[in-house]
This record gives sequence, structure tokens and C-alpha cells, in this order.
Amino acid sequence: MLSDVRVWGLGLGLTLVTVFATTQEAQAQRAAAGPPDWPCVQRLIPELAWGTMWIGPSPEELGQKWWDDEEVGRVVRFATARETPRDAAIERVRSFVEQVANGPEEDREQRLTLLFAGLFERINQERSRTIERIRGATRNQVQRLERVSEMVDELEAKRASDGANANDIERLKKELHWEQRTFEMRQHALPVLCEKPYLLEEELSRMVRAIREEM
Repeated sequence: MLSDVRVWGLGLGLTLVTVFATTQEAQAQRAAAGPPDWPCVQRLIPELAWGTMWIGPSPEELGQKWWDDEEVGRVVRFATARETPRDAAIERVRSFVEQVANGPEEDREQRLTLLFAGLFERINQERSRTIERIRGATRNQVQRLERVSEMVDELEAKRASDGANANDIERLKKELHWEQRTFEMRQHALPVLCEKPYLLEEELSRMVRAIREEM
């Protein structure tokens, strides 16, 4: 029994070395991209700046908030809701923009700027929350890897003990197996999650282009 554990432990140890080396290599490659808890190859930009995508009037100098215009508020909330399909969101924005463009000219700039302000605020907030989830997931992965390493040490200590209990060793092996599986699955999910902030930014850019066409 103990010889089986020894072979199994060696295999797991080699796996952990590989995982740790891969993690270290990835961290070295992205060292210039952000803090240690940022796992993505994309450069970390915690928040967007509205001036990088908007050439109209300053949203900060408007005489009202975007939600004060009830129709603008409805469009913004629909277009930025998680359950709204992306094609439906951009179509709703385009439809409202066309409606405003065909209305009183004196209202056009104000209402379209309000629309931009609402879309920017809501999508930027969602993007920031996503970034925090990514960084939190990375910190949890570091803690999980440390836990796996501790469990390996514990297993080796039990194996080396003269009074080793086979049931305790088997239980620890199972716990260690699932901890390792969880680490690997969540590690594989990180690249997909890393795409989300970029996709949100792209979505906002599409909407902004639709607004600017009628400014």
C-alpha cells in the first residue's frame, strides 16, 4: 500500500512542479502587464476614460443625469443588461439614436450625450467588476496551490510515519485529487474570463460609433 502511495505521490509531485513552473512562466511573461494578481496577457486598465472614445460634449458638464431622461434611462438599462442579447442591445441603441436624430435639433446633442453617459457609466462599472472578479480568482488560485502543496507535505509525512493509517492516507489522497482538479479547471477558465473586459469595451465602442454617426 505504501509503495503505491509513494509512486502516486511522485506522479503528483511532478504534476505540481509542472503546474507551478507553467504558472511562474506565465507570470514572468505578463510581468509588465499589471500587478501580481492580474493573470491576463491583456494589459490591465482598471477603468476606461470617456475622453478616449467620445469627442462630443463633456458628460460631466451636462445639466442633468442620464436617468433623468426616462427614455434614455430605459434604453441604457436595456442595452447594458446582462440578459440582453448583444445584437438586440446595439439595435435598440441605433433605433433610439435615429429617433433622436429625426427629432428637434436643439435636443439632439443633449440627449445623445446623455445616452453616451449612461452607456459608458454602466458598461465601465460592469467591466471594473469583472476585473475585480478576475483578480480575486487569481488570488484564490494562489491560495489553492499553497493548500495543495501543504497537503502533499502532509501526505508524505503520513506515508513516512511508522504508524501510518491506510484510511487516513486514502482520504487525504482523495481530498488532494479534488483540490488539484479544482485548481486545474479554474486555471483553464481564466483565459476565457480575461476576454470579458475587452469584449465589454468593444461592445461600448460599437454603441458609441452608432451615436457619433448622428452627432
